[in-house]
Amino acid sequence: MRFLADCRSRLAFDLLANTWNPVVLWALKDGPLRHGELSRTIGGIRQKVLTETLRRLTGFGLVERTDAHYRLTALGESLIGPIAALGAWAFEHGDEVLLD
Repeated sequence: MRFLADCRSRLAFDLLANTWNPVVLWALKDGPLRHGELSRTIGGIRQKVLTETLRRLTGFGLVERTDAHYRLTALGESLIGPIAALGAWAFEHGDEVLLD
């Protein structure tokens, strides 16, 4: 399989390569949160970065804003499984990667 600039696999890799995209999606997996609640839940993210990330994820159709809350769309929910799998891999192999 070739990973051309416009291929769908590359799109998925680029989406998950942004540090905050999967973190914000994961934080929303249990239900809608307000901006401030998201910030406290995640920790270590600047307000500007969180706002930019939410705008980006909203633009991708993964998150929606309803009233003052952000929540996953069905498309966003479909990414929780792959994010969980990547997290499980990191938990199992993280020391190996960090030691090399």
